[in-house]
Amino acid sequence: MFDTVLVANRGEIAVRVIRTLRSMGVRSVAVFSDADADARHVREADTAVRIGPAPASESYLSVERLLEAAARTGAQAVHPGYGFLAENAAFARACADAGLVFIGPPADAIALMGDKIRAKETVEAAGVPVVPGGRDPELAEAARALGAPVLLKPSAGGGGKGMRLVRDLDLLDDEIAAARREARTSFGDDTLLVERWVDRPRHIEIQVLADGHGNVVHLGERECSLQRRHQKIIEEAPSVLLDEKTRAAMGEAAVQAARSCGYRGAGTVEFIVPGGDPSSYYFMEMNTRLQVEHPVTELITGLDLVEWQLRVAAGEPLPYEQDDITLTGHAIEARICAEDPSRGFLPSGGTVLRLSEPQGDGVRTDSGLSEGTEVGSLYDPMLSKVIAYGPDRATAIRKLRAALAGTVTLGVQTNAGFLRRLLGHPAVVAGELDTGLVEREVAGLVAVDVPEEVYEAAAAVRLDALRPRGDGWTDPFSVPSGWRLGGTPKPVGFHLRVQDPVEYAPRGTATVTEDRVCVTLDGVRHTFHRAADWVGRDGDAWHVRDHDPVAASLTGSAHAGADSLTAPMPGTVTVVKVAVGDEVTAGQSLLVVEAMKMEHVISAPHAGTVAELDVAPGSTVAMDQVLAVIAPHEEATE
Repeated sequence: MFDTVLVANRGEIAVRVIRTLRSMGVRSVAVFSDADADARHVREADTAVRIGPAPASESYLSVERLLEAAARTGAQAVHPGYGFLAENAAFARACADAGLVFIGPPADAIALMGDKIRAKETVEAAGVPVVPGGRDPELAEAARALGAPVLLKPSAGGGGKGMRLVRDLDLLDDEIAAARREARTSFGDDTLLVERWVDRPRHIEIQVLADGHGNVVHLGERECSLQRRHQKIIEEAPSVLLDEKTRAAMGEAAVQAARSCGYRGAGTVEFIVPGGDPSSYYFMEMNTRLQVEHPVTELITGLDLVEWQLRVAAGEPLPYEQDDITLTGHAIEARICAEDPSRGFLPSGGTVLRLSEPQGDGVRTDSGLSEGTEVGSLYDPMLSKVIAYGPDRATAIRKLRAALAGTVTLGVQTNAGFLRRLLGHPAVVAGELDTGLVEREVAGLVAVDVPEEVYEAAAAVRLDALRPRGDGWTDPFSVPSGWRLGGTPKPVGFHLRVQDPVEYAPRGTATVTEDRVCVTLDGVRHTFHRAADWVGRDGDAWHVRDHDPVAASLTGSAHAGADSLTAPMPGTVTVVKVAVGDEVTAGQSLLVVEAMKMEHVISAPHAGTVAELDVAPGSTVAMDQVLAVIAPHEEATE
């Protein structure tokens, strides 16, 4: 076994790998960019090495700097985690050339399965069924031959990034261009393939484990059908869809896929199952790394997959055969991401002001967070994972919903409350899943309206901050309690804003402590967690800010109306398609803002002329910053 292992990643997966290294008595080396100098994974490792500035291209994606860090610390092996360079064959080869063991599959297997076109051809030759499709250079022709709807996918990479579902072939050229941009940004390769889209499919994947001695086993399946924008958000194991016969057949297909590329280590073979028919399944891709959702497999098999990655990489044979693998109970996982469901799930950011993550009694949290963590727009938005285990599916879901209700991440908007409501949806409870379910039902699962008790809690916090204290002189005229020299107290009003400005006069009673606010309205008591201007409960959080109408009128924010295009999230402008004076049509794509590897297209709100353009490609923008102003034609001609 290795003495020292460098973890070439950040966030929750780095913390997760370090935990297993510690349990095995292996010294851990963390790496960090300037943005992560005080991150949790840095503090938990035995040694940590700075590898560059905040941009991933100059730090976590720099092969040279990672190898230098390994050499400086005496590391014998490198664990890539997932994301960044985990599925980069060149990195695996560079590790080998430097005398380091890459804790993952052989570079040739990564290269083969990373090329989605070659991967499909290889597994098809091994007898694994594949989805009909086409590839570059005849991509557009193949898409039109298949007929809408079709799915555009990057040939390199995975994880749903760069994928585009095209239902209208008149938009095909624009969608191909956008998919190429995302693929080039995420994977450095803009080669695409196209596949026939299967409506209402289920996404089921098989975990495989292979050693260097010819042994390959599968560890059952994971149901990953609950997705949004092709990104998994809830995963569970086992799937309620599969019976033992189908599980064995899909498992054997996954084993054959692994053997076809000479696989070694932990990997996942993903299948699409059309129409809820488990007897029909098609190979989608193979992920040549540890998956985000690996904990659900660990909980039902009792195996530590990171430990077995290490043991296999160190040359140990698997000590068990397929018949030795048993699946016990049910596990389900929710991905906590920095995104705002009320704003269309756009990426969010900020500082974690208060944090409480559930643990114990069938609940596990894998996290890279701590209080004070800065969440920016440079890296993936996933912050943590909450996993629940029980003897059956109903128990696991109930435990996970309770755990999400107890998850507190104030200072950064997350999707925890949304996920809790999703788990209570009748179709989810019944196990009637498909990859389009979330998109169809999302409107009813997003908490758009701000409850009155939230404003009541925010007002109580402000009143508490202004109350006279026992440690100094207080001007009674400044106390906002309605205090007057004789006469009737005047109700106190507050100008507040979560999304739209409101004026709110408290009408209930409240108790405020450092980290809690309890308000009573109409005889009902509501308890919130609090930190600064944030209040939260049941996984939801609200940033309730003071709104000064006079100050707003003196800034541009009061006039950022229908003519102004503002940044929907903090990020970087990657594309600018217009210049001042250009004529545009309603809905025309004008700019692209990217944050956390997600592109957001900014379109013209109406026909008109570009009267103002305040950004250029590469500009860093804050949320709600004005990017451009489109003057309507009637204004432009005056």
